[in-house]
Amino acid sequence: MHTQLTTTWLQRMMRGNIVKQILAGLVLGILLSWLSPDTALAAGMLGTLFVGALKAVAPVLVLFLVMASVANHRQGQKISIRPILLLYLIGTFSAALTAVIVSFLFPSTLHLVAGATDIVAPSGIIGVLEGLLMNIVANPVDALIKGNYIGILAWAIGLGFALRHSSDASKSLLNDMSSAVAFMVTLVIRFAPLGILGLVASTLATTGFGALWSYAQLLLVLVGCMLLVALVINPLLVWVKIRRNPYPLVLLCLRESGVTAFFTRSSAANIPVNMALCEKLGLDKDTYSVSIPLGATVNMAGAAITITVLSLAAVHTLGVAVDIPTAVLLSIVASLCACGASGVAGGSLLLIPLACNLFGISADVAMQVVAVGFIIGVVQDSCETAINSSTDVLFTAAACQADSERASLMPLRN
Repeated sequence: MHTQLTTTWLQRMMRGNIVKQILAGLVLGILLSWLSPDTALAAGMLGTLFVGALKAVAPVLVLFLVMASVANHRQGQKISIRPILLLYLIGTFSAALTAVIVSFLFPSTLHLVAGATDIVAPSGIIGVLEGLLMNIVANPVDALIKGNYIGILAWAIGLGFALRHSSDASKSLLNDMSSAVAFMVTLVIRFAPLGILGLVASTLATTGFGALWSYAQLLLVLVGCMLLVALVINPLLVWVKIRRNPYPLVLLCLRESGVTAFFTRSSAANIPVNMALCEKLGLDKDTYSVSIPLGATVNMAGAAITITVLSLAAVHTLGVAVDIPTAVLLSIVASLCACGASGVAGGSLLLIPLACNLFGISADVAMQVVAVGFIIGVVQDSCETAINSSTDVLFTAAACQADSERASLMPLRN
C-alpha cells in the first residue's frame, strides 16, 4: 500500500505543471522557515542535492548535445549563432549603460566594512581575457570536473567536426547518448519543487533579511536596473528582431527559466532548465545546444549591472567626480568583465575591483565593496542569475523565430 501511494505521488509529480509545483515549493519553504527554523535548516539538504545534481549533469549534457549537433549537421543547414551572440553582447552593454544612468539618477552610498580582502581578484581586463582564452584550451576532463563551459564547448565543437565523417553507427550512438543524458536532465528538473523548497527554507532560516535593510537603497537600485532591463530593454531588443509583441515570450522565459535560476543562483546549473525550455518552444536543436551554454558564459546583463552599480556606489561614497566619457568607458569595462564572470554564485563580485580601478579606488577599498556585495548577495545574486539565464533563452528564441519567419517569407518574395 505504501509503495503504491509513493508510486502514485511520483507519477503526479512527473506529470504536473512544473511552474505551479515550484510556486508551491516556494510557499512551503517560506512557511517552513517561519514555523520551524531547525527543520528548515535540515530541509536545506534538498536544495543542496538539487543544485548539485544540476551542476553534475549540465557539463555532460553540453558535451554530448553539442557533439551530436555538430557531428550530425548537414551541409547547407543553417544555424543562428551569430545573431544570438550579437544580441548577447548588445544586451550586456545596454544593461551596463542602463545601470550607469540609474546610478546617477539615484546615487547610493556604502557603509564600507572590513573583510573580503583575502579574495584574489583579476589584475586587469587583460587578465580576464587571458583567463577566457586559457579556459578554451583547458584539459577536457578538467573542464568537465570544474564546469568550465568555454572549454567544454571548444572540445565538443572540435570533436563534433572530427566525427562528421564517422560511420552512421557512431553518429547513432552519439545521438543515443545525448538522448540518455537529456532524459537524466528531465528527471532532475522534475525534482525542482523539492529543491527550491529546501533552498528557500534554509536561506531564510540562516540569513533572514535583517542585514539587508541597511542597504535597502542599494538593493532597490540594483533590482530596479534588472527589472528595467528585463521588462523594457530586452523586450525592445526582441521586438527589433521579431517585429511583434515580445512580452508573451519575455514573460514565459522569466517564468520558466528565471524562477528556477533565481533560487539556484547559478547560470551553469540552469543550463538543463534552459535546454528543456528551448525544446518546449520548438527551437532548432543545433542552434540552442550551442547558444545556451555559450550564453551561460558571455550573456551577463545582470553581472554588468552588479559591477556597474556597486562600483559607482563606491565612487559616490568617496566623492570621486565622474564625467560622461568615463561613465561610458565604465559600461564597456563592465560588459567585458561580465563576460568573464564565472557561471557560479557570486562570480561577478570578484570583478568589481577592475571597474573600481578606473576611478583610482584602491584594492583594499574595492574588496570592501566586494564584501558588501556578499552581504546583499541573497537578493542581488538571485536576481542577477535570473535575468542572465532567462535572457539566454529569450535571445535564442528571438533569433530562431526571426530566422524561421524570414525563411517562410522567401517563397512568397520569389
